[in-house]
Amino acid sequence: MDRELRMDRELRIVIAEDDPLLREGLALLLRAEGLDVVATAGTPDGVLEAIDEHKPDVAILDVRMPPTHTDEGIVAAVEARRRRPDLAVLVLSAYVEQSFATELLSGGVTGLGYLLKERVGRVQEFLDALHRVADGGTAIDPEVVAQLFTRSRQDPRLERLSPRERDVLALMAEGLGNSAIAGRLVVTEGAVHKHIRSIFAKLDLSPADQVDRRVAAVLRYLEDVRRLA
Repeated sequence: MDRELRMDRELRIVIAEDDPLLREGLALLLRAEGLDVVATAGTPDGVLEAIDEHKPDVAILDVRMPPTHTDEGIVAAVEARRRRPDLAVLVLSAYVEQSFATELLSGGVTGLGYLLKERVGRVQEFLDALHRVADGGTAIDPEVVAQLFTRSRQDPRLERLSPRERDVLALMAEGLGNSAIAGRLVVTEGAVHKHIRSIFAKLDLSPADQVDRRVAAVLRYLEDVRRLA
């Protein structure tokens, strides 16, 4: 069953972006949508201090931040989750940075997102992803998923999947529910459910396992990519 997005919830958000124009533009966009941006920061230390002080629901972080503009945003995101495991984190990047994506996602996919910055311009799509992450789901950019999935196809477990099942798993990794997957692939929800059952079987995910098999399937997919990276 799809998770119902609480679109009317007033989320408390902290933003970390070193470009002042982008930082304030994103804050204005979110406030215009009725969301509560409680703090903004331009450095990794600044955002961690803001998270400790304001205890937001979601932290939105740019990947590349001072002083080296390499992986400071990812490091801050991982540290923020260590301090507050319940914190939802949405990372924004100018382009696909595969190693950073797998580093962020290797600890689990609950309440995590990794989007390209160009998605922000598609306001409703961006807001849907933000709320999905805040509700404990995932929001992985389709371009990130495509590149990760291409890297992972050498793994024998994933080779068991049919092309359609790989499509379904890729959309699961993006964070889409069954109805959204059905709409994207132009098939029925029953067909999606059948594909997912087959994916679980081919990835050796038993109904008796005391795990969320949907999350486990996505994790297995990402862990295989991380191993091959």
